[in-house]
Amino acid sequence: MKKTLSFVALFFAVGSATFAQNEKGENKEKMVVPATVKTALSKKYPEASKVTWEKEKANYEANWGGKSGEDNSVQFTPAGVFIEIVKAIQVSELPSPVRTYVKDHYKGSKITEAGRVTNAAGKTSYEAEVNKRDIIFDEQGNFVKAEN
Repeated sequence: MKKTLSFVALFFAVGSATFAQNEKGENKEKMVVPATVKTALSKKYPEASKVTWEKEKANYEANWGGKSGEDNSVQFTPAGVFIEIVKAIQVSELPSPVRTYVKDHYKGSKITEAGRVTNAAGKTSYEAEVNKRDIIFDEQGNFVKAEN
């Protein structure tokens, strides 16, 4: 009986250590981020604080800043190689062709989030979230693709 209780206690201890609740009260697995990725973030963005981590396919995404805690979103490979940063911007800061495209192709819908993307090569593009989909545009505001 004592062994069974010990096993049950161990099971709950491990279970509570691997899950955490997010702000909405949903259980999410805790992220184990490689030290190389954390080091890469602190070297490239030493101002980053109160960072939350997500897994984005095989890569790691760090989010911090602003009221939402996601004004800055940066991706690294598992080896700590920088991929891109997305900085939240006001919808009014998007190039006007972006706003025109959304108005013409998503009639009645609004852009709910906007971001300026800078990749490792320094190339800029833009993201506009419409109907929970990311619409991607090049630096001039030309449509590139829609993502889910």
